[in-house]
Amino acid sequence: MENKEFLQDFKIYLKSEKNFSSHTIRAYCADVYTFLLWIGDSDFLKIEPEKFSEYLYFIGQINYKKTTIARKIASIRAFYKFLFQEELIEYNPLDNVAIPKQTKTLPNFLYEDEVENILRGIKIDTPSGFRNRIILELLWVTGMRITELSSLNYENLNLEQNEIRVFGKGAKERIVLIPDKTKEGLINYIENVSDLIHKTDKTPKSPLFINYNGYRLQNQSIRKALKQCLLNIHFPKHVTPHVFRHSFATRLLENGADLRVVQELLGHSSIKNTQIYTHVSIQRLKDVYKTAHPHSAGS
Repeated sequence: MENKEFLQDFKIYLKSEKNFSSHTIRAYCADVYTFLLWIGDSDFLKIEPEKFSEYLYFIGQINYKKTTIARKIASIRAFYKFLFQEELIEYNPLDNVAIPKQTKTLPNFLYEDEVENILRGIKIDTPSGFRNRIILELLWVTGMRITELSSLNYENLNLEQNEIRVFGKGAKERIVLIPDKTKEGLINYIENVSDLIHKTDKTPKSPLFINYNGYRLQNQSIRKALKQCLLNIHFPKHVTPHVFRHSFATRLLENGADLRVVQELLGHSSIKNTQIYTHVSIQRLKDVYKTAHPHSAGS
């Protein structure tokens, strides 16, 4: 069986059994393909743990982000786990390989007044400006990922209950909530503004946010709109759409929300992914303490 056939079967495995998103599947397959190219003529079905350790050293010399290296390792481990499950190899050679621990960095987040400053900086006197404002507001008040937001259709809305049904990573479904003020803005966009962008039939399957050609607004367009807004108001911090998600989680925890509730709202499969925000909150407490307490010097 050729390498491409193994990769095709691996791709099917990731989609059908692991329920990974198409983006993750592409990344995993690309990582594995790169690894197979690196080992060259060596038989990847008979690889020794030492060979993988060599590869870890090799990619460690390249100027990759730590998150990229962690994903590459996860990709190859998943590939060999798949081979073992399919009984194509007698044992998994990666089981006992020591994986370098990834140091977790605290996610960037914005304070509430900073978010409001950004939102005020968006000019809403044009249809696209109004749309962009409501998009960023939704990211802030719901903690949605940008892909989740751009994928919304009209059928996902239950505005009578202030609810939006979201499909996250691995098509995992959850409900996010919106406040009345945001709901009013969203209704205004739907009933008045969207037709000024492009007049389309609003069927249940129609995209909620559209461009001037009537097609679904893409992630890159949202990032571009945010970047332009930040330039216009000379905002000092580097902000991406995902920073709004971090800010949402941090604000909830600082206001006393239960960690499990935040996990549910974010759509995290594991509480471990949510716990990093408690570190953000603790860091915020330390910063406030150092600023406000007279005996905090050097603490």
